[in-house]
Amino acid sequence: MKLSEMREILQQRDIQLTKSLGQNFLHDQNQLRRIVDAAELTANAKVLEIGPGLGPLTEMLLAQAGHVLAIEKDARLVEVLKARFSDPKLELLHDDALEFVKREKRDWTDWKLVANLPYSVASPILVELAQLEKRPARLVVTLQLEVAQRLMAAADDDDYGVLTLLVQLDYEPREWFKIPSACFFPAPGVDSGCVILVRREKPLLPEELKGTFVKIVKRAFSQRRKMMMKLLRADWPVEKLAAVFAELNISPQERAEKVSLEQFVRMTQLLKL
Repeated sequence: MKLSEMREILQQRDIQLTKSLGQNFLHDQNQLRRIVDAAELTANAKVLEIGPGLGPLTEMLLAQAGHVLAIEKDARLVEVLKARFSDPKLELLHDDALEFVKREKRDWTDWKLVANLPYSVASPILVELAQLEKRPARLVVTLQLEVAQRLMAAADDDDYGVLTLLVQLDYEPREWFKIPSACFFPAPGVDSGCVILVRREKPLLPEELKGTFVKIVKRAFSQRRKMMMKLLRADWPVEKLAAVFAELNISPQERAEKVSLEQFVRMTQLLKL
């Protein structure tokens, strides 16, 4: 789907794009192919696409996957997609994707998320999917560059934080590539990045401990300039924290951004409620 086709469809239907919905459509064919290639699709693959927009990525996904569930919030674009596609492999829903994921307790274990996510909901959607017990096998998503960098960060990186840990607990970051703003219509004010995350074969924590992990991480990063132990004292006795920090060889003066995913996992096991 070329940029000229996008413009024509929007003009014919008198559709004014809504900034609050993050409606910036990727039209660069090379970048779209890179995204689909990164998904490593087979003829039987099941794909979840969130925010298909005018369908440039949808078209490529349908050519390679066995089933595509596309969730679009804008009713005007749903009508465009219905007119564009009659492929029986496409299941098109008019819904709020974040609310759908929260509401519908599906088994996503055999699915892959492949999407150009709206900037405004990208992080909440990824965290929601990552924290599901039956989470997707692979996440290939395009989002705001700074969010992409957070997802791929490691301890002591400037971008390392809550989002990094909540997603990487269950997903291994594989690779990412930058997508310039000029590849979108209309061009956003910032560049984007496409990240590839693969579900861990062996979970780092059992499901029953993940609530504790989330509690620790959110508390530890609640005030980035403060020492982590001082922050955690709101939820755990200082004597227990001191013993855990000593076992993990973490200084009592350390800040959360210096603590690795593996250390947070072990801390969860030691501080479990």
